[in-house]
Amino acid sequence: MRIGELARRTGVSERSLRYYETQELLRAGRTPGGHRDYGDWAVDRVIRIQALYAAGLTSKKIAQLLPCMRDADGGPSAIATPRLVADLAAERDRIDRTIADLVRSREVLDEVIDAATG
Repeated sequence: MRIGELARRTGVSERSLRYYETQELLRAGRTPGGHRDYGDWAVDRVIRIQALYAAGLTSKKIAQLLPCMRDADGGPSAIATPRLVADLAAERDRIDRTIADLVRSREVLDEVIDAATG
């Protein structure tokens, strides 16, 4: 599929898809005319990249993780290493801390709202 179709199927801009290529997160074949050509696998890959960005990972960290994840289900591949698992656990712990901080912030806001309206 061409880049426009991949963008439509994933809701990600063509510009972002090109950026993913420069960061070595996504690879495209080329048609005889020089256009980017992606397989169906690219849809899952782009969705996975978006999810990892949303979790706060950097493109460098995502580039390290993607080769160790299956695109279709996000599960580990045969090359997932103990180091990768430790890195993922550290990222999960960071996300958990962020969630806890947000919950505390929401509780403070709720107290202020209750005080202001009660």
